[in-house]
Amino acid sequence: MPENDFPKGQDVSKQDNSSSSGSGKQDPKEDRDNYADAKHIIDEEIHKILHHVSNKLPPEVLERMDVMGTIKEKLHNYINQNYVNMFNRYLVTMEDEMQKKVKDFVSKEENKNLARYTPREITELLDKMGGSATLHTGEVEKSIVNMYGHLQNHVQTEFAEIESRTNALLRQKTDVGALVSGENAYSVVKCAFKDNIRRPKTVCDVKLSINILNSELISPIFHHQMTTDYLVKDVIAGHISDLIDKEIGEVQEKLELDGSRELTDSELLIEKIKRVEKYTDDDEENEQSKRYTFLAKKLVDKIKGLPAEIPPLEYDSLSIRENIQKVIDNENIRNKGFNTAVNSLTAILDRSKLGYQYIENLKNARILLVKEYEDPEEDSLPDERYQISLSFINQEQLEMEQQAYDNQVEEFNREVDRLWDTVFTVYEKRKNFGGLYDFRDLQKKVKRTINKLKRKINPDYEEDEPEPRLWDELKFVQPEDSEVDRSNRTYVFEKDHLKSKLYKLKEKLEEMYGFKNPVERVVMDERADYLMVKLDAFSYRINPYHVQPGLLLDIDITSIKKKKTTLTAMSDVLNEFLVSVSRGFRDVASETFDKKQYRAASLKKSLQDRDARLARQERERVPRDLSHVTNLSVGGTGDEDSGFDFQEL
Repeated sequence: MPENDFPKGQDVSKQDNSSSSGSGKQDPKEDRDNYADAKHIIDEEIHKILHHVSNKLPPEVLERMDVMGTIKEKLHNYINQNYVNMFNRYLVTMEDEMQKKVKDFVSKEENKNLARYTPREITELLDKMGGSATLHTGEVEKSIVNMYGHLQNHVQTEFAEIESRTNALLRQKTDVGALVSGENAYSVVKCAFKDNIRRPKTVCDVKLSINILNSELISPIFHHQMTTDYLVKDVIAGHISDLIDKEIGEVQEKLELDGSRELTDSELLIEKIKRVEKYTDDDEENEQSKRYTFLAKKLVDKIKGLPAEIPPLEYDSLSIRENIQKVIDNENIRNKGFNTAVNSLTAILDRSKLGYQYIENLKNARILLVKEYEDPEEDSLPDERYQISLSFINQEQLEMEQQAYDNQVEEFNREVDRLWDTVFTVYEKRKNFGGLYDFRDLQKKVKRTINKLKRKINPDYEEDEPEPRLWDELKFVQPEDSEVDRSNRTYVFEKDHLKSKLYKLKEKLEEMYGFKNPVERVVMDERADYLMVKLDAFSYRINPYHVQPGLLLDIDITSIKKKKTTLTAMSDVLNEFLVSVSRGFRDVASETFDKKQYRAASLKKSLQDRDARLARQERERVPRDLSHVTNLSVGGTGDEDSGFDFQEL
């Protein structure tokens, strides 16, 4: 077939053509309109979705759905946005991987000082550098596999988001899954959708709380008040953990080379625990203790209890503890973790076009407040807005928050009981004068008759003292709390019980007064409404018993139900922020399976390379000179008898 018969130009971008855009056999020098190709692909996807939707739904439903823009425009925006996000993430991943590998390769070659050995034969130089066992493309192949794995993951994630948003568009409903993707859903502490108080028909309020534990943070975060000796010990503990992991990795590699069975996850955990004693102990407190191998005991004693800030009158520039404090501060161990989280969040907000007019960074308290609008009055704010609170809490702060939460619940109980007693006291007085009648009045009236009938049936019957009531006819009796329940109070039953009491009081007021509104009813009604509003606001907050020490992200979003502009933009911000700050949930089983597969493949390849190298050395026992390697090339087109052939890599 002549060369001119091959298809060229923008027609090649059609999906049903075998040599489409992106094929490795195309001429990259052709003048192509990439934007037109991308638009062509996006339009095809939109037409497929529209054709599917129009076949499934009746025409009258389709006409009603074209509100606030047509379905085609919304789908086009969704797909276009997700394609852009997908390729941006892929390009960033690819650039990072290639930059790291190229940087490592250049550094390694510079350290070897190859210019000194130019008089030697190239083949001898390569053998001295390690031969095919060292000069292989394993790392490059691993990087390429990682790139394609990231690309596949991004493609799958973005198409899942397109599907979920399309379903939400068709159902006219937004759920929690639209804000946080599946791999990060474990970090959600609380998420609630409710109608806005001022505009319940058109505007919704969303409360989202995310908790990232200390063990999940990529960069560790410490409070400003943390003592210097704690920071030093934490750094040493991390170094010990790395040494143990290195030893376990060497054991695994040795087992693989010997062809023995690999250690299971339980065996790996036990081996790590066994090696802890090698680096630390708790029996001896002297200079020869293992715990002081990395840092001398006299230095640890010097910085013991050293606070974050040294009083100016006690500061000595030439003292040991002040200089250790300076080293810690210069390395930003105390501030690095929280500053990284703050920079990541603000950078993502800027990229997502979610501007903010108010930001307050309380560095020592580890609290960040970001508001889209500075005005605190909600009545003057637009219906599309957000507010973010990013804070770091430790165990001590968490215990104080829990104590405050307990006290607030007790105060609600006390105030509701006071209102309960007031309403029922007024109710009993009105019964005597207003002719009100209920079941308890009837029970008192027929009580003597019932006792007489029981004595006729049983002459020995005597009326006992009434037992204390366990059921107040509002909520069923709750079982007693266990030790775990007392340590992790949910207060779900208590808050529901308080709400039931307030509803019961409103019914009693309606029963007593009907359509009349005397002063005493107005006072009790206002008090009941006030307690109801405050209890709802309190229930909307995070229960500190549900939070663990770590990073806490609290977001309040107000958005129009049919637009959901802020909701959609904030979902992208959240997912990108969680990826940049948290290690995320890891499936240990799948990771172990992938590692075993990669180790088996790398072991097989290394054995094959070793056999091939030994066979080649047996064949080539004649002296070699530079003429054998003059045609070396990356494509492997050089002489087959050369001492080093890149095609074998």
